[in-house]
Amino acid sequence: MTESAAVGRERDGGDGDGRGLRRVGSDSPWEETIGFARAVEIGDRILVAGTMPLVDGTIQGEGDPYVQARTAFERAVAALEPFGLDVRSVVRTRMYITHARDVEEVGRAHREVFGSVLPVATLVVVSGFVDSRVLVEVEIEAFRTLKERS
Repeated sequence: MTESAAVGRERDGGDGDGRGLRRVGSDSPWEETIGFARAVEIGDRILVAGTMPLVDGTIQGEGDPYVQARTAFERAVAALEPFGLDVRSVVRTRMYITHARDVEEVGRAHREVFGSVLPVATLVVVSGFVDSRVLVEVEIEAFRTLKERS
């Protein structure tokens, strides 16, 4: 299975369920296999699913936690674009890593991507991912402000 950087395919026609829910997918085959959307908007909140450093089926930065984190964060932030949002709207990040030794490099990537945005952040060491070459997976949450609604 592969996961690509492409995002933006509407999953359910927007507000088709009457609850103000909007789902956007990517071309990841895992979405169909597992049954998830890349990003979901409910009201002013946008949630982006766990994002690995996979681009067009290729793991970016194999063995390099910084490159993997940077790639995963950039892909997760790109998932906000169909909703008209960007990095400035991110209020929460979650980082999952396989080795505690990678905290500094993953933290450096986080700092570079989010700069002065300063979202709340959680970093957890896990036993592994679906693909053992992956060292980092990230999730983000964003919030649409009154200004962004206009």
